[in-house]
Amino acid sequence: MLRLIIRFGLFFLLGFVAPLGAMSDYAYAKAEVKEVRLAAHKDKTRFVLDITEKVSFRIFTLSNPYRVVVDLPEMDWLNEENLKKKAGGHVANFRYGLFIPGTSRLVLDVKGPVKIKKSFILPPANGKPYRFVLDLVGTSPDQFMADMKARKAKARPPAAARAIIPLPRTLERSQKPKGAKRVVVIDPGHGGVDPGAISLNGAYEKRITLAVAKEIKKQLEATGKFKAILTRNRDIFIPLRERVNIARRADAELFISIHADTIKNRRIRGASVYTLSEKASDKEAAALAERENKADVIGGMDLSHESKEVSDILIDLARRDTMNESAHFAEGLVKKLKGRIKVLRNTHRFAGFAVLKAPDVPSVLVELGFLSNRHDEKALRNPKYREKIGMGVADAVSYYFKKVEKAQGS
Repeated sequence: MLRLIIRFGLFFLLGFVAPLGAMSDYAYAKAEVKEVRLAAHKDKTRFVLDITEKVSFRIFTLSNPYRVVVDLPEMDWLNEENLKKKAGGHVANFRYGLFIPGTSRLVLDVKGPVKIKKSFILPPANGKPYRFVLDLVGTSPDQFMADMKARKAKARPPAAARAIIPLPRTLERSQKPKGAKRVVVIDPGHGGVDPGAISLNGAYEKRITLAVAKEIKKQLEATGKFKAILTRNRDIFIPLRERVNIARRADAELFISIHADTIKNRRIRGASVYTLSEKASDKEAAALAERENKADVIGGMDLSHESKEVSDILIDLARRDTMNESAHFAEGLVKKLKGRIKVLRNTHRFAGFAVLKAPDVPSVLVELGFLSNRHDEKALRNPKYREKIGMGVADAVSYYFKKVEKAQGS
């Protein structure tokens, strides 16, 4: 009875509804963003996108922290270096990119409560293309919350929104028929509106993780024994919960999340492997998990509806065996990487990463190295080095499943 409760509790708990989609009721030619500008005036802060086509848009605000989110049709963002631009007026930072197929997202981190004074599209004039204009002014916290609720109530369900519900699956590990391929899900961290870490030389974590994930997929499938699935195969934002759900819907037997962080001490370099624990193995692990777990906030997600108490009870009941399996795989992965690439001391570490919380899929997070270290950055840009990583992961996966099959007597 307890296992039945867990199973169907997880079915409802881990279901995810993609909140947003394309706003247009008709097809646009795909627009390009030519320029991004931010200007602080005495009476307002103005944010402008120069774009090649007229587009529709949808704006909403989020609190805790304060954010303004603009959804537009899928566009090409040509000046991604603007991601590094920082404060101006009411805006502390901004970022943009593909959110879901059909929808690009702009997220403005604001310094306090703001009111959307105006938002409109200007037609081409005086050599300028179409321009999306957003004017922000300061307001009170109470007025911000009132405006936020009003916008949420009036919001029309977007055309591309869809329910993504994981299929129910038994929590017991099922034996594979002889000769059937094992399913491994590889998760390139970050993407789209969430760039992840950015090195001083302009290397984006989201690009490096995708390149490494594709190499791992290539190496795994070259063995003929595995079906490798990527949570994303292009530069698009995937919410943390949906990354987990992709693995569960695929009936994955392993989930490998790929990252490359930065750290204040630029001398530190080397890869590490993390498994789930609510108690971090050290302060650096705790800080890393805290940063990574903010990915949905960075992407402009509304997490206010989450029920932590219910989720903790259900997931804790289900994941104990999974955590043991994750640790077994991590130990083998550390051994296979050590002979090929630079790794940290105490390579196997622990932290509370949200993306590792699939209750029935053994999961690890691989930190490939530090983009704050010039040697790690140079190595991770090198296809030959990425090939070594892919070979190491493929060897570790093969080693792990040999042990699984031996334990099952198959």
